[in-house]
Amino acid sequence: MARYTGPVCKLCRREGEKLFLKGSRCLSAKCAFEKRSYTPGQHGLTRRSKLSEYGIQLREKQKVKRIYGVLESQFRNYYQKATRQKGITGENLLQVLESRLDNVIFRLGFAASRNAARQLILHRHFTVNGRPVNVPSYLLKPGDLVAVREKSRKLVVIHDAMRRLKDEAIMPWLRVDKAKMEGQFMEKPSRQDIPIQIQENLIVELYSK
Repeated sequence: MARYTGPVCKLCRREGEKLFLKGSRCLSAKCAFEKRSYTPGQHGLTRRSKLSEYGIQLREKQKVKRIYGVLESQFRNYYQKATRQKGITGENLLQVLESRLDNVIFRLGFAASRNAARQLILHRHFTVNGRPVNVPSYLLKPGDLVAVREKSRKLVVIHDAMRRLKDEAIMPWLRVDKAKMEGQFMEKPSRQDIPIQIQENLIVELYSK
């Protein structure tokens, strides 16, 4: 499985905003972005270049890729999938990304970050509709039931993540039962229910060139 393995705090600094890639650490005083919010590199503190229209569109695409932990070829495949669906392409793209198993496990509160969710999935700690799944990019369908495997229900890392997530933070398109350690992907989210500050229309404009 191809994935980014470099320092993730640099990604937030490159985009000029917190992308919350390291879970609770991003909310603490240890957050690298709080200490050094400027662009990484030798001239990051002094060089402030004005972005072109293409540059603005590219940065928006890079931001979405980094939030969801997706590399370029896979992201392009998701975009092509979104264009084939009915509706608004940008919203379709975000719906596909939100349907990823690693994202849903993060949203359900079973992992502190999407990266942590990927690690748990690869070690087969979750089931989908009763069957173990070890593919983080697995796309869920409405009605699919995600659960922590019986043998994994005592993992400290999962319980710590569940304690941190408040009930009101659960997305309206998900249902979670903390006692049973399971959740359901009830429906595809509408754009207004996806809590990320993204201008997805810029990504559509970029790929439409």
